[in-house]
Amino acid sequence: MPPVHNGARVSLGGGASMAPRRAAKSLAPGDAQAKVIAVAAQKGGVGKTTTTVSLAAALARFYGQRVLVIDLDAQSHVSLALREMLNVGGGSLAELLEEPTTMEVAEIAVGTRIDNLEVTPSCPELARAENRLSTRIGKELVLRGLIEVSRTHYDVILLDCPPNLGNLTLNGLVAADCVLVPCNPAVLAVSGVEGLMGAVEQIKGALNPSLDVLGLVLTRVDQRNGATNATIADMLRENWGELLAPVQVGADVALQKAQLEGRDIYAFDPDCRAAQQYSELAEWVLSRISR
Repeated sequence: MPPVHNGARVSLGGGASMAPRRAAKSLAPGDAQAKVIAVAAQKGGVGKTTTTVSLAAALARFYGQRVLVIDLDAQSHVSLALREMLNVGGGSLAELLEEPTTMEVAEIAVGTRIDNLEVTPSCPELARAENRLSTRIGKELVLRGLIEVSRTHYDVILLDCPPNLGNLTLNGLVAADCVLVPCNPAVLAVSGVEGLMGAVEQIKGALNPSLDVLGLVLTRVDQRNGATNATIADMLRENWGELLAPVQVGADVALQKAQLEGRDIYAFDPDCRAAQQYSELAEWVLSRISR
């Protein structure tokens, strides 16, 4: 009989793995298989969280998608942007990331006043988890393990990554199927895209071979700066071609006002320009992931 270590049998024959068998998950499998999209940017201030929240709301409201938003940023901007739409309850994502567990992210998520949309609650402790992840074996794979069963309960999972390339963003990119990169029309933002694309290529080669770039989307586009906008779009198109989304999101004060009220753009002003643009972006995203 094989030896037992910490309650799990370990096979010693035939070159099999010496790792203990993973404990059974507490969440039963569902009937779906979500596409996991990391919304990531190496530079802050490019509309990353606004894009995550608005895209999630559009997918849930208009396209019948069951959506989970996982807020990986310790600033908890997702919860702040949707605070009037969130149900109470939920658990700590930091605790799941810090210690081995049989729980899943879906078990700590909370519902919203938007049908089909759930969100992980505000979790400032993620700043602590960022550091503690460094001590975990297989630190890059932790989040992927925490959504293994969760993804069978949703059609789309959106990961709002921090604006850096730390442990939490790394976990997001390793757990994701694809990456959506928001970029505002500024030279420094384009430089940030280049850095992020380089990181994606490294992760694809070493940790997540199935990772793809879903696309780049220009955000906070001020139509008064037409020449600059066109130059930046040409730079992105020259480097990444068809990855540049055909939809640009304008600089719309309605987005800021919606966040101040803690509501998604469709609850605040469904007829505004940004609402229409994010709906079009959601349609484009669905067409890309369906491939």
